[in-house]
Amino acid sequence: MQTSHKALANLNKRMTDRSQHPPISFDQFLQELSERPTVVLRNVFQILNDLVQQYMGAGIDEYPNDPESIHYVKYDCSKLFEEGTERPFFADRLFANRFVNAIEAMRRGAQQNKIYIFNGPPGCGKSTFLNNLMRRIELYANSREGSRYEIVWRLDPGLFDVTLEPDSLPLLEKLSLMFDSHKVKGEIPSGDKLLATTPDGYVEIACPCHDHPILIIPRDYRRKFFDDLFGMTKFKRKLFDDKEYQWVFREKVCTFCSSLYQTLLNTLKDAEKVHEFVYARPFHFNRRLSEGISVYNPGDRSPENNIVRDQSVQWRLNAMFKNQNEVKYLYSHYAKTNNGIYALMDIKSHNVGRLIELHNIISEGVHKVDTVEENVNSLLLAVMNPEDKENIKDFKSFSDRIEYINIPYVLDLTTEVKIYSSIFGSRIEEHFLPRVLENFARVILSTRLNRKSEASLEWIGDPQKYGLYCDENLLLLKMEIYSGLIPDWLSEEDKKALTARVRRKIISESDREGTHGISGRDSIKVFNEFITTYMKQEKLVNMSMLCDFFNKTKKDLAKYIPTGFIDSLLRMYDYTVLQEVKESLYYYNERQITRDILNYLFAINFEPPSVEVCTFTKEKLEITEEFFSILEHRLLGSKVDERQRRKFREDTQHEYTSNTLTQEIMVGQKSISQTALFKVLRSKYVQHIKEKSLDPFLENENFRRAIKDYNTKDFKTYDKRIRDDVRYLIRNLRKKFNYTEQGAKEVCIYVIDNDLTNRFDIA
Repeated sequence: MQTSHKALANLNKRMTDRSQHPPISFDQFLQELSERPTVVLRNVFQILNDLVQQYMGAGIDEYPNDPESIHYVKYDCSKLFEEGTERPFFADRLFANRFVNAIEAMRRGAQQNKIYIFNGPPGCGKSTFLNNLMRRIELYANSREGSRYEIVWRLDPGLFDVTLEPDSLPLLEKLSLMFDSHKVKGEIPSGDKLLATTPDGYVEIACPCHDHPILIIPRDYRRKFFDDLFGMTKFKRKLFDDKEYQWVFREKVCTFCSSLYQTLLNTLKDAEKVHEFVYARPFHFNRRLSEGISVYNPGDRSPENNIVRDQSVQWRLNAMFKNQNEVKYLYSHYAKTNNGIYALMDIKSHNVGRLIELHNIISEGVHKVDTVEENVNSLLLAVMNPEDKENIKDFKSFSDRIEYINIPYVLDLTTEVKIYSSIFGSRIEEHFLPRVLENFARVILSTRLNRKSEASLEWIGDPQKYGLYCDENLLLLKMEIYSGLIPDWLSEEDKKALTARVRRKIISESDREGTHGISGRDSIKVFNEFITTYMKQEKLVNMSMLCDFFNKTKKDLAKYIPTGFIDSLLRMYDYTVLQEVKESLYYYNERQITRDILNYLFAINFEPPSVEVCTFTKEKLEITEEFFSILEHRLLGSKVDERQRRKFREDTQHEYTSNTLTQEIMVGQKSISQTALFKVLRSKYVQHIKEKSLDPFLENENFRRAIKDYNTKDFKTYDKRIRDDVRYLIRNLRKKFNYTEQGAKEVCIYVIDNDLTNRFDIA
């Protein structure tokens, strides 16, 4: 019993601490506003932006120093859409950037007169997205970091010579007072409780529209008021100049609060006294009660009467002011989500009518409740299937009021793989050779992309030049760009041609993709069939199994997969694993590499033929065309022609004189080996000379058998040099490319047996 009492006591304390948010006076509120202006002075659009910033951060740009960057960054959406949810939503890179850009646009001021519709095909997860977003907003809005204040009136009936005796009230009001009398002193009514009578006889009435307390200040006086409140602070300049704060000067307080404010001012003749009645409390969101957040499903019927009247509140107001028409307490169901979020889950059935009802609100920001105008400054959201646009096609005036945000099937490779890992377990990758799981995802993604990419063709020109490791439609290249990466196999010329304009054109094509092909739901079914078929075998799942699955087992999917795509995918895989094996077997001779690069950087400043002593290595150099040819083939590969070599030499010399020497060495005091140019040349040098690293071993038949016998008793029978080379190879494959021992052996045998070195002789 002792334990149960202690547990219950701790629970009661935690719940009490969480629920107690006593109202503060207007003066206390202004004090907090002056201390934390960016937190206290926020509308729902700024709250949403702050939520996204807190949970997603600034993102990662893999190429931060690229002058052609378009800030297409990698965001971690897991905290926002995945963690702590029953059904996680996996946002790919394209949607994450689209979502963040839309949120930033809302914050900057593009807020009113729009409804934001997340448009996507069935099975893309848009309902899951909206539900998870609403849940996170509710939690954030009810935390200290995300809290905002709303107006609460605390009226003293004694000032109006009124005594609200229980015996004089109708039955409904008696019951209300009986309930209020049991309240603990200092307790605040919950978000759905608009009226309370405190133990000291005060009547507390919450603003039915949840208006921000600062709006109680008449608009004509606000600018001067903030001038006095913030003085010459940075925030005052931000408040006065930034578009995101225009609402502070533009919006009006609700009709109830404005009429009550004016009536009190007329009665008391003292603005200071009126402001003593104004209190502030946190605006508590509760989706289940439609407080702050209302989400409507298509089957939810609308109430017959949209006007809400509270006779208990109205009776008290009439008694105090002795005038039934002076202050009217009535509101609509839209008031419950004013300064909050009003969302429609699919535009069909009853939600079509709700969207049409929003027309005047979207246009004007106000609507009529009986004879009273009601402001609506809510964030209006909806999710929609593409075919549901037919339901609103006849309402042309809506066309410029709707902001569509596409939420298609996943088009980002990393996210598709993450979905498989989430559903089938994080250790699923252990059953695959590296990159095979990603290649399965590439096949699925290929069905969702348009067959032709005008932007990619304009950029690359002839796709056949990458025929060894890319498909003719350049879909594999586009997938890399969508994932934020620039493939290493692109030529230097094409890398330079990947300007910001080209990148934007490629990324913009995603707005018209992801609405066809294998859906998110179906891809999970297909993947389940794949692993059920092949994971039972002793070998790790490899590319041969993947090709068999799509070419033989699942022939019905051929109509979705672009012709020749799987063959191209296999070629790209072969090229990649060949480079990994070469990289893992290559021994770097750093001294020789460094000496060659330093000599080259010195020599490019002289016209051949000439003889000079290198200031970096102190070697006497005979600078001839042959000298340049040898080094440039090591840097660029053996298949470059003289024109390409000369162009490279000129570009390198220009970079050396304009930036490396003048900026990094003379100004930055860097050594030549610390400069960016040296590091680029070293990378090129290593890349091309390692192409031949595997050749000597392919001529030795014992090398293949030694790989197969690695870590067995038979391995000891091989020559020491072969044993050392095989150990070095297996160790590097595991360390650099995350192979298991079994995977490293299998991929080495695969490279040798398929003669990949001769097939990709491109150095």
